[in-house]
Amino acid sequence: MNPSPKYAAVLFDCDGVLVDSERLTNSVLWEMLNELGWQISREECVSRFVGKMLRDEVDVIEEHSGFRIDAEWLSVFRGRRNDALEASLEAIPGVAEAVRVLDTAYPGRLACASSADRPKINLQLQKIGLFDVFDGRIFSGMELPQSKPAPDVYLAAADALGVDPTETAVIEDSPTGVTAGVAAGARVLGFCPDSPVHQRPEALEGVGAHEIFTAMEQLPGLLLR
Repeated sequence: MNPSPKYAAVLFDCDGVLVDSERLTNSVLWEMLNELGWQISREECVSRFVGKMLRDEVDVIEEHSGFRIDAEWLSVFRGRRNDALEASLEAIPGVAEAVRVLDTAYPGRLACASSADRPKINLQLQKIGLFDVFDGRIFSGMELPQSKPAPDVYLAAADALGVDPTETAVIEDSPTGVTAGVAAGARVLGFCPDSPVHQRPEALEGVGAHEIFTAMEQLPGLLLR
């Protein structure tokens, strides 16, 4: 008997879940914040900004650097970030195989729901060879009134798929994203590999993650009967 889906749909975050991008993106951010005069450590940069949108962190950056980031600064950041992603981005180990298995069991019911801008999401999915799985079911929090930790992007994805958000599984790796998935009413699976840019299990459990897993090879077993 073939495995059957446990949920109506599966909604994936992108950065840190599908792609190993946080290290690259955060390194560019760390460099640019130091250029502004904020001598922030790499570790603090990860803890402060992973999973968050820079447009929501304008006040924090101004407080520590004296510079209020604007559209021009963000455009430069995105350009430098995209150059780094184009050069060095890799998939999370094991994710391509796991997603292909799930795509067979959940035809047309896998979505990517990210806080990132759409060009970045598309670039990353194309780079790792998974754009075809999510094409037509890609959702950017930047195109909605509120991004994570608000549930809007997950609610929009569930609505587009024609499913009840409470019957979906959300795959997340940050407290911000877990909070969004929980607020949408989904069952949230927290991805916590042993990595300097990923959270510890207790950080995700503390904001409501229902299950924790540490390797993508485990994911099909959590989502299939």
